[in-house]
Amino acid sequence: MDHQEKLQNFEKIILRHMDSAFTLARWYTWNEDDAKDLVQEGLLRAFRAFDRFQGTDGRAWLFTIIRNLYFSSVTRKTPDSTVFDEEIHTLEESSADPEVLLLRNAESQLMWQAIEKLGPEFREVLVLRELEGLSYKEIAGITETPLGTVMSRLARAREHIRQNMKAEMRKSGVRQKEDRNAVPGQ
Repeated sequence: MDHQEKLQNFEKIILRHMDSAFTLARWYTWNEDDAKDLVQEGLLRAFRAFDRFQGTDGRAWLFTIIRNLYFSSVTRKTPDSTVFDEEIHTLEESSADPEVLLLRNAESQLMWQAIEKLGPEFREVLVLRELEGLSYKEIAGITETPLGTVMSRLARAREHIRQNMKAEMRKSGVRQKEDRNAVPGQ
């Protein structure tokens, strides 16, 4: 394959997942600049190794590269105390009811805080499943863990978030529905 063809295939298969890769890197690093560096290095490595890539879905492959880079290099840095920027990670609200918006905003803040408190192995599977929509099998491949471990970590992460949000809502006096779950898909 010539260089131009390689570049076109790389753009079609890998580069289309750059935004998702940045989201994942942001969750790993908690710092926008480090996340950009991580994605840039990941894309560079992916391009260099693209001749050996087999398959059509480059997202899981790119996520694996970014994960491995993070755990091999970024974790050696001292953590930055950059505050999580909720505007980057929230969806635009469709409801115009101020009370509903206020309640959703309070719940959303509590959920992000609960996610921040998760250990990295739990946060990782939660982000890959709930935000990136990967299958359990894809997550197991990326994290190099057994399928059962992925399922267990995801269940524990969801339960931690549910319990944390309940406790915080009780402390803050925020109303809550008993039948509403803290994490989508529950």
